[in-house]
Amino acid sequence: MKSVLTSTAFALLASTAMADTITLYTSQPNADAQRTVDAFMAANPGTEVDWVRDGTTKLMARLRAEIEAGNPQPDVLLIADTVTLEGMAQQGLLNAYSSPEAANYDAALFSPEGYYYSTKLITTGIVYNTGVETAPTSWGDLSDASIKGQIAMPSPLYSGAALIHLATLTSDDSLGWDYYEGLAANEARAQGGNGGTFKAVASGEKPYGMVVDFLAIRNKADGSPVEFVFPEEGVSYVTEPVAILSSAKNVAGAEKFVDFLLSEDGQDLVLDMGYIPARDGMGVPAGFPARDNIKLMAFDPAEALANADANKAKFSELFGAE
Repeated sequence: MKSVLTSTAFALLASTAMADTITLYTSQPNADAQRTVDAFMAANPGTEVDWVRDGTTKLMARLRAEIEAGNPQPDVLLIADTVTLEGMAQQGLLNAYSSPEAANYDAALFSPEGYYYSTKLITTGIVYNTGVETAPTSWGDLSDASIKGQIAMPSPLYSGAALIHLATLTSDDSLGWDYYEGLAANEARAQGGNGGTFKAVASGEKPYGMVVDFLAIRNKADGSPVEFVFPEEGVSYVTEPVAILSSAKNVAGAEKFVDFLLSEDGQDLVLDMGYIPARDGMGVPAGFPARDNIKLMAFDPAEALANADANKAKFSELFGAE
């Protein structure tokens, strides 16, 4: 009898432990992911987080393999962009959740059905080396013939943020594909990701470029000879959204995680990490302009998803498949 009771007690304890654990797949940098998990667990004693970190593309490949095998592991995703999650929502792979924190967010920053919620704003603007004679103020300035061959930008064939940037600018009536054709004629180099683009500008190899905001602003604060511009037409943005899988084993725990990220405490953590919080009424990191002075360009994740393959193909025609 004793062994039976012990086995039953063990099973109950194991069941309780499983119920109080959520599994997170995230593309956050390791240090940011650890801080996020630690802060959540401190705010929710008794709920543990098992987490896996990798780039969004690799994480999604892993998750797709798990889904095909009938054994998806994560309860919750925290990845780079809404386009990926929009695709999952359309395939029925996400759980709709109406977070009470949504009232504090612009409706453009979350799925109307509650399939995903943005947690921060990472914008793409213009970076330039302080050694240049003329400082750009608009996207159009990068098409100026006077800086031909001096422009670097991340490739949307490599970078998710760059693909969203492409979708945003080509959907803008004042820019469109004419703008990218002008960049190609101006011999802009499109290769690799944001890190390589930033290094090319900071070194003076290509003194003008397009890059995500925090790379330029943080490195400028550390003495790098660069300036970052929020162009007058506005900026594109990725938002590191969070979503609950329809196959989640611990939905209640996943909902707690979503609510924490969207809460004021969760958004204070985003700010402390050096990013622009997605929540209304929050401050901005040192070196950033006031949130009201940052113009976000219109972006439709569903449209970007539908056009992704065509956009990549057209970009390849203009710049080559790098």
